[in-house]
Amino acid sequence: MKNNHNVLTIGDAMITMNPASRGPLRFVSHFERKIGGAELNFAIACARLNLSSTWISRLGKDEFGRHIHNFARGEGINTNNVKLMEGYPTSINFKEINEDGSGRTFYYRHDSPILTLTTEDIRGELFDDVSVIHLTGVYMAIDKKNLEIVYKIIDIAKDKNIPISFDPNIRLKLWDIKDAREAYNTIFPHVDILLTGLDEIELITGISSETDLELFAKKNNISELVIKDGGNGSRLYTGNQWFYQDAFPVKVVDTVGAGDGFDAGYVYSYLHNKTAADKLKFANAVGAFVTTVSGDNEGLPYLEDVENYLSDKKVVER
Repeated sequence: MKNNHNVLTIGDAMITMNPASRGPLRFVSHFERKIGGAELNFAIACARLNLSSTWISRLGKDEFGRHIHNFARGEGINTNNVKLMEGYPTSINFKEINEDGSGRTFYYRHDSPILTLTTEDIRGELFDDVSVIHLTGVYMAIDKKNLEIVYKIIDIAKDKNIPISFDPNIRLKLWDIKDAREAYNTIFPHVDILLTGLDEIELITGISSETDLELFAKKNNISELVIKDGGNGSRLYTGNQWFYQDAFPVKVVDTVGAGDGFDAGYVYSYLHNKTAADKLKFANAVGAFVTTVSGDNEGLPYLEDVENYLSDKKVVER
């Protein structure tokens, strides 16, 4: 049964085509259809953690759009503000995986249906009973006008006293670093919880030392600065002190979606008033689960999975 903690996010989703064989994409003839998208991954993760999860988006009025829409509803996500748009094909990406495990992603998202979302669609009543708003840099990067939508959401959040969590989730295939920095710097002062990778925050701000990160958090009034550092664990700066948590030792199969899962785990912990150390521990556990399964969101755990893992009732072997 869901509790009354309602988390809202906004962003694109797409069909991900995973290659059945390795090597240059031009030689791959078979693919497996999956579903991806940072914000949708986050919404799925929240729903599986028994949070009330609301997703605002636009999909193509086509077979792929219907597939994503049905999938999201099946996960228990509130999709009342996900619309299927005529004349806009649902976005697709194809993954290329090399023999050594490295790879590239090719995006086909020109005229994405998310572009039909306007500031007029962002109405104050959508945010009634919302406990946390989660935003990412992916949505901001898709089109410049999306920034105006984000600003409107921030204004509503201020008006309704709703905390904002933000993951820069930088995508340099969607915009250049100069535009990204300019946009992020307008967002940071309005963020309550910043969830960022260490390399990512250094790329955006040019800083990485704890002293500089402390000054950055204070300058922007960020109450909880969370640094995600993969196998090195995570850390949190809040209340003028740092907290640290080691990563869980798991066999990593695929890291895609781990950051989105971590974000959801942290927001869950924040809403349940966990201690600083327990917030990091819980978020690390959710991220660890994701890495043990191939796919964008297939490894996102249910709440009981995480609780059992943390209480040593069972280990992650999936």
